[in-house]
Order: sequence, then structure tokens, then C-alpha cells
Amino acid sequence: MVGSDPVAKDRWNAQAYDAAASFVPKLTSAILAELDVQHDDHILDIGCGDGQLTAQIAQTASSGRVLGIDSSPSFIDTAAKSFSAPNCTYVLHDARALDACSDAMTGSWDKVFSNAALHWILRDPTTRSAFFPNVYRALKPGGKLVFEMGGFGCIREVHASMISSLVHAGLSSSEVQASSPWFFPSAEAMQKYLSDAGFRVKQCHLVYRPTELTPANEAGTGGLEGWVRLMCAEFLQAAPRGKRDQVVKEVCDILGPVITKEDGTLWLNYVRLRAVAIKE
Repeated sequence: MVGSDPVAKDRWNAQAYDAAASFVPKLTSAILAELDVQHDDHILDIGCGDGQLTAQIAQTASSGRVLGIDSSPSFIDTAAKSFSAPNCTYVLHDARALDACSDAMTGSWDKVFSNAALHWILRDPTTRSAFFPNVYRALKPGGKLVFEMGGFGCIREVHASMISSLVHAGLSSSEVQASSPWFFPSAEAMQKYLSDAGFRVKQCHLVYRPTELTPANEAGTGGLEGWVRLMCAEFLQAAPRGKRDQVVKEVCDILGPVITKEDGTLWLNYVRLRAVAIKE
């Protein structure tokens, strides 16, 4: 289902995401245990992506309701076509303006959930100050916020190599930093955001989770190249158009030997921030 609110220009492609990052909805056992879905739960999934994980949650909440929101038309189209159910629907909406989403701001959700999305959504400091108060308002009293996102130190090897390669391509350090799409906070900083919004923080901590990349393919959408092209798209858009492929190659050449195990598999140093907070 598509909402009437404006959304940001779509940077995602559901098929490319599946080729480069199919591990994302699979590595969720720990955060789903914290969500502890009950059969009658009403759950809001922020940054639901292509709906695979949202639909899994809805199967457990069989007599409840699950709503997934995402700013990507490609993701929402895939979710609506492939992962809808009578108790599971989707809305196209940019969560940076969560307060403008009437479907979400009901004040009646038992739980609000987010996986691997908030490090994109909260990239701009102006968004952070309003986002968690809006989530607080969306929950019913006693409701629970459960999320996992990139945390401090996440994929720092990628960040460093991308900065180096873009500077080599002619950008200044400040231009490169301004193009970064990510916000990877410390646990201490995130705890303050949650507390300031009124939440009682049950847990908020970092977890080191090395993550194996998908296999490379002829289309260049899998493996390290596919991951760089997809996840670093904002970085690449900052580069001169004629140098973008050069930047991708240089980043892959730098990272390849660093992240390859003896068996040939490629692993990035993911750091996850997991949090559970209660509306009181």
C-alpha cells in the first residue's frame, strides 16, 4: 500500500539488495528473540525493506497486525507483491518524518521494531532529535521498542578505503565526509537519545558480528563489488561520473586482501547496536 506522503528519491533496488545483502534478514535470531513476538501483537516495522522479515514476524503474530513502512518504492513494491498477508501490510513512507505517517502514529502499537535500517534513517542530526520522541508517541503505554542497527566502528575498513579512494579521485576530505550515508553511534550516545525521548532503556550495547558477503556474480551485483556499489552509492554519487568505476575498483583492490579468509570467503567487520526500550 502506498501512502500519500512524499518520500526521498529511491536509492534501493530490491533485486540488487538480495544479490549483495541477502544475509541481512537471515542474521536476525538475536534481535527477534528480544522482540518476543506474541500471537496477538500489533507491531510496527520501521525500514521494513523487501518485507521478508516483516512477513516472518506476521506469521508469529497470527491474530495480531504488522505494518511495515519504508521509503523505497522498489522495496515496498516487492513487499506488497511477495510478502503481504491479511495481517501484514506495507506503507511507502520516509521514517525521517514518522510523525506525518497517520498509519504509524496511532499510539496503539505493542511493539516497534527495526532491523538494519536506523543507521540510514538517522544519518542527519536533525532527524535524530525528533525520531525517538515520535516512536515513543506511536507506542501504547508499556509498549516496547526493539531495534538493531550499525554501531560505532561498523565496517570501518570500508569507510577508510572509500575516503581514501574518493580523495584520490579528486574530492576533498570534507566533501567525502559530507557524502557518508551512515550513522554508527556508540551505545552511550544511543542510550541518551532513548532516555531523552522518555524511554526506560532495558539494554543498549554493541555486538561485534563479522559478516560473510554473498558470492560474486557476472552482473557485478554480488560479492564485494556488488556490496560496494549498493551500500556505498551515496559515496559514489559524490565522485565525478567518469571516475566512479575507478573508485569501486580501487576500494575492492584495497579491501579484497584484507577481508579474504584462507578459504576464499570475504568477511566485513560489522558491529551491531542492539537496543530494547520501554514506554512508561
